[in-house]
Amino acid sequence: MNRFLGEEKLKKQAEIGFPKGVTKITDGVYFALGYGGSTCTLVEGENECILVDTLNAAVPAEEALAEFRKYTDKPIKHIIYTHYFHFDHTSGAGVFATEGCPIIGYKTPYPQYGGTDLLKNAYMMRGGKQFGLALNAEESICIGIGPRNDNNREKKPLKPNQFFTEKQVTMNLGGVEVVLTAAPGETDDQLFVWFPKQKVLCCGDNYYESWPNLYAIRGGQYRDVYSWVQALENMLKLDAEYLLPGHTRAVVGKDVVKETLTNYHDAIEYVLVETLKGMEQGMTTDQLAETVVLPEKWAKLPYLQEYYGTVAWTVRSIYGGYLGWFDGNPTNLGAMKIKDKAEHTIRMMGGADAVLAEIRRGLAEEDEQWAVELCDVLINAGQLKEDAVTCKAAGLLTLGRMQTSANARHYYIATANQLLGKGKAVGLNGAAADAEKKSE
Repeated sequence: MNRFLGEEKLKKQAEIGFPKGVTKITDGVYFALGYGGSTCTLVEGENECILVDTLNAAVPAEEALAEFRKYTDKPIKHIIYTHYFHFDHTSGAGVFATEGCPIIGYKTPYPQYGGTDLLKNAYMMRGGKQFGLALNAEESICIGIGPRNDNNREKKPLKPNQFFTEKQVTMNLGGVEVVLTAAPGETDDQLFVWFPKQKVLCCGDNYYESWPNLYAIRGGQYRDVYSWVQALENMLKLDAEYLLPGHTRAVVGKDVVKETLTNYHDAIEYVLVETLKGMEQGMTTDQLAETVVLPEKWAKLPYLQEYYGTVAWTVRSIYGGYLGWFDGNPTNLGAMKIKDKAEHTIRMMGGADAVLAEIRRGLAEEDEQWAVELCDVLINAGQLKEDAVTCKAAGLLTLGRMQTSANARHYYIATANQLLGKGKAVGLNGAAADAEKKSE
């Protein structure tokens, strides 16, 4: 049995998933993919263009703009953000925007949690691990929903200067009818953009070719999975022939779009409902993460593979979002001190040498998860710590290669490298900037 099927799937996704270039979707609509980690869409009006999202940095924006200019030289006079709270869709705006360009976003009634800016270093360092910024090309194959790229490149973001607060607004921008619909999901300020005449739906990050990041391991406030499902229901009400996501390839064809969005919606709703049912029955987070899995009819679909988020992370996030940290077991209302618990465990197992021997057995016999958990016991107790750190790094490197999720792979390998003293930790500067954003 190949233990590294996750790595093989991720390599295949990197090879076929993000061909770099601008594609003409239909008359007057052009889609840029493979420039950095996100996408953007240019829609041509009578005398001007509308741009949906602006990529993740200045250089990708310059490259995409040069390619757009092969199709039209009309100026970009309106920019729409599918969501402002994530830098990877806003950081090329200064390249694309003409002077005085309206930049449109949705102002959510539920802003980022107060005090989020106090966590900007935590988000930055965890985000650096999630995106594998310190990893080489072999270690970081791709980001799961985009090509491997430098997320810390020069950024030229611009804030929205025109907000709407309604659930839906219709605008005429340069002779083009545009419908903007609030669609909280990956962020609370998420929206989708519908061009009725062109039958084009720009869905932001509420759909892309992967099981979505219904929870991000870099951290962030709860992503309302129920609202995400509702947003997909609203997308399905449209007669879209072209679905243009904020990451990954366009979906083309009315029937294909409907089938794709239906499966995406149904799979996410299934995980939400099954998790809530299990919670009602008193199941714990760990129990639910083991038992709530996608039925084969969805698990086999190429656009529901765990290249980015995972079902287990989703289940854990839903539990915390609805019931919080307490699992209902009064044992867990209190806790021993970390060091005391580790020392008790080591004593019960026959001493630190016996624990280390079991760790090495686990590593040798493909039982890495057990091994790294035991490493933490020695580390927490401060016993045989150097050996435990070395063994933990070895276990994490193997576990990392087993992951399909690029986020998981990066976090395992980046942490292992740091434990081994290989290079410095690199933070995601965009995550720190996002932590300070407000929609006012």
